Amino acid sequence: MDREELVALITEEVIAQLKKAGWKAPEKPVPPPFAPQEKPEKKELPPDFDIASEEVKKIPLLENPIDPTELAHMKKRTTARIGVGKCGARLNTQTMLTLRADHAKARDAVMKDVDENLLKSMNLFSVKTQCDTKDIFITRPDLGRKLSEEGVATLKEKCAKNPDVQIYAADGLSSTAINANLDKIMPVLMKGLESKGLTVGTPFFMKYGRVAAEDQVAEIVGAKVVCVLIGERPGLATSESMSAYIVYNAHVGIPESKRTVVSNIHKDGLSAVEAGAYIVEVIEKILAAKASGVDLVK
Repeated sequence: MDREELVALITEEVIAQLKKAGWKAPEKPVPPPFAPQEKPEKKELPPDFDIASEEVKKIPLLENPIDPTELAHMKKRTTARIGVGKCGARLNTQTMLTLRADHAKARDAVMKDVDENLLKSMNLFSVKTQCDTKDIFITRPDLGRKLSEEGVATLKEKCAKNPDVQIYAADGLSSTAINANLDKIMPVLMKGLESKGLTVGTPFFMKYGRVAAEDQVAEIVGAKVVCVLIGERPGLATSESMSAYIVYNAHVGIPESKRTVVSNIHKDGLSAVEAGAYIVEVIEKILAAKASGVDLVK
């Protein structure tokens, strides 16, 4: 006996008992609970499709979902891996290949460099931390928190001194995030802060940069507030997520609790344009309160 026959048998038995108890069936018949619904038409994929594309990921792989329409709706609303199905005790082949493709994207986000053409188009000069290579950057986080001697000299030469706000970008752990978001968020930040009557320092890019390097930047340029736009550690859901770490009156050795963070900035999270407008409001509050991080909410 298959599922449909079992459901029909149970439904028939329940209706018979209800009739004995005096129940009258409504004019319009009620479908049995958990009745299989009509399956959406299965999409035919081209032979050269990208297995890690958003379009492919949104196609449910379960063979017999109870509610395929709702499952398809849920998959459109989240990047979580739901409705992926399995083959015996393991994931099916397409799901496994997608996982490996997303893992490769995450590795690329960490290991690749930010596009030089992007930086040139935004007229951003570059400085470097004390890390000479990507391997050193990954294995020596402490060196990613300190600017090289040449980097310090460049900032002293090219950056405006004592601004209200200093904005800069750093690759962090995802160059992909910078490539995807920087040209969208930076103009919103610069124009938004200027519209508030605030002086904004000279923007630039920091290669091999960690978050805490912003403390040294604050000391060099004399900014009241420093905001670094930095690539987040990539995951399997996205490798394009960026964060903004904002700190008031920073100095080398300041506690991490003094930083205010706006995270999850990417096309499927907080969009770059929306994040830029929100960060402007946050910075305005920080300057008014003369505090950031946990001190801002006291």
